[in-house]
Parts: sequence; structure tokens; C-alpha cells
Amino acid sequence: MKKITILALMLILALSLAACGKTNNGGGGNAAAPSGSASADNGSGGDKGTIGIAMPTKSSERWVNDGNNMVKQFQALGYKTDLQYGEDVIENQVSQIENMITKGVKLLVVASIDGESLTDVLQKAHDAGIPVIAYDRLIKKSEYVDYYATFDNFKVGVLQGSYIEEKLGLKDGKGPFNIELFAGSPDDNNATFFFNGAMSVLQPYIDSGKLVVRSGQTKFDQVATLRWDGGVAQSRMDNLLSAKYTTERVDAVLSPYDGISIGILSSLKGVGYGSSDKPLPIITGQDAELASVKSIIAGEQTQTVYKDTRELAKVAVSMADNMLNGKPVETNDTKTYDNGVKVVPAYLLTPVSVDKSNYKEVLVDGGYYTEDQLK
Repeated sequence: MKKITILALMLILALSLAACGKTNNGGGGNAAAPSGSASADNGSGGDKGTIGIAMPTKSSERWVNDGNNMVKQFQALGYKTDLQYGEDVIENQVSQIENMITKGVKLLVVASIDGESLTDVLQKAHDAGIPVIAYDRLIKKSEYVDYYATFDNFKVGVLQGSYIEEKLGLKDGKGPFNIELFAGSPDDNNATFFFNGAMSVLQPYIDSGKLVVRSGQTKFDQVATLRWDGGVAQSRMDNLLSAKYTTERVDAVLSPYDGISIGILSSLKGVGYGSSDKPLPIITGQDAELASVKSIIAGEQTQTVYKDTRELAKVAVSMADNMLNGKPVETNDTKTYDNGVKVVPAYLLTPVSVDKSNYKEVLVDGGYYTEDQLK
């Protein structure tokens, strides 16, 4: 009996130790998010170390997709991930990156809220031996930006401007038409590329009088929209309509981003646009966000520029993996992106113009959305 009791006790002890081992040695789990963050995901990746991913905001669908795509792809290669969203508060993002550095991430991928606010924290990353990839938005005023993964941002604007040119028949000499211009956030380097690309097409028609900007606001700093905020854009459009369009109608609106386009649409519909006797103007956009694609299908927003965030994530992940493994990093632009301290070597992807005529081919057949999502 004594022997049986001792054996039974030993068996219970062994089972208890095994259970403790299971509890304490799980596959990474989700760490608590630092103060001010919107998300932290240390994922279930392998043992190659952790990649820090700093995104600007969850309020834009595309940044959620970017973050999720990178997490999946890094984890597939055996990395863990720490994904954080700063919710468009600069101090949040700086604090999140500092936390990532303290925790010893292997590399940082950063889509900045303010391209000029990260100089000090990138110095800390450099001192800790952590390389940095700027994601879609160029980080300025720092020599410690190793690579830049983005789209051809000037071409995004060219696509928007060319769409307005085509739909109004400007090449055929039609006009004059009334147009109003919107640009993105002044603290985002991409916003000037988008605007300059569009104006490379539209400015000659403004100069010739075929396009009339009744507000007179044609310079970037007059038409910029802080933080790409659709509410700010809606308020500005309200003011333009009440001041300049009581008897005239708007024929086209250059909008650089879908969230801004939705705000502009709300303003226009609020004063009667969208009826048979007062049709909506041509309205451009960018990012092929779900709400805007549905709006395009419904005949409201006219166009968006699609940027496949799955492909951009692939580029950033490939850059990071090659850097960490001492392999060559592929770039296709070493001249364009001067951040004020250095020209950052970049890889540019090609954007695609999407409207009602080709959304199925590009977005549904391409696997970005399903038919059910667009209903």
C-alpha cells in the first residue's frame, strides 16, 4: 500500500508539472497594448524575433488591411509581430515606437502620422541597432531610414487628373467646367505627390479657362485637408458651395482619398446634388475602400485609385527579411524620395484607376473583395 501511495503521489506531481509547462510556454500570445495604442499583436510567429509595425490609424480601412497583411506574412516567415495604431496622435506613435525599441524588436516598419516627427525616436532605433523601413509615407529629416516601400504616388495623382480630363472631354475642347480641388494632409509627404501629379494634368486647362476654380483656391496649402479628415473636407465643401455655387453648379471635384470623397459627397447631397435635375459632379478618390466602392457602384463617387495593400505588404516584408538575413534588397527608385537628409532607396508599386466599368475585373476577380462584400 505504501508503494502504491508513493507511486500515485509521484504521478499526480508529474501531471501537475506538465500542466504548468503547457500554461507558461505558449506560442507568444497577445501582449497588452501600451498606453495610447489601438492594437498590439505579438502573434503566433516563430522564433526569428519580433518585427515592430507602427501604423497611423484604424479609422481608415486601408491601414487596418496593411497591418493585418504584414502580420500574416511576417508570421509565415517565422517572425513575431508587434502591431500598433497611433490613432493619428503623434505622441502615441512616438511612444509606441519607443516601447518597441525597449522590447528589442529586430526591425521597425513605420507608416508615419507626421513624417517629420520621428527624428529623435529613429535616433534611438539606430543606437539600438534596429533598421527602419518607411511604409507608404516617407519619413523625413532622418538619416536612419533604410528603405521606403510605397506606390508611385505622382502617378496616383496623374490617374485622378486624367480621369477628370477624360470624363469632361477636355482633350476634345469641351468646357468651360467648374472644378474644386482638395488635397491630403500637409504633414504627409505623399499628399504633395498626389496633388502635383493631378495638377500636371489639370493646370493647363485651368490656365486656358477650360476649368474654372470659382473659389480661386488652387495652391496646395489652400486645399490641404489635415489628417485626411472627411469631416474637415465636408465642412470646407459646405463653405465653398454656400459662397460660390448658389447659382452655378460644380462639374468636378478633385479628391485625393476616399474618406475625403465621402465627406464631399455628403456636402453635395445636402444641397440637392444627386437628383435627376442636379446630377453629382465627377468625384475622384483613392484606396478603393469598401464604402467608396459601394458608392461607385451606386453611381455616386465616380472613381478611386486602387492600391493593392497585399502587394505593398509583400514588398515591405521582403525588404525586412532580406535586410535581417544579409541579402540584397530590391529597389526600383533611388532618386525621387529625398527626405531632407538623404535620398531613401524605394520600391514603387503601380496604382490602378477603378470606376464602375472595371471594378469587377480589378477588385472582385483580383480577389480584393467578394461580390457579397460589395452588395
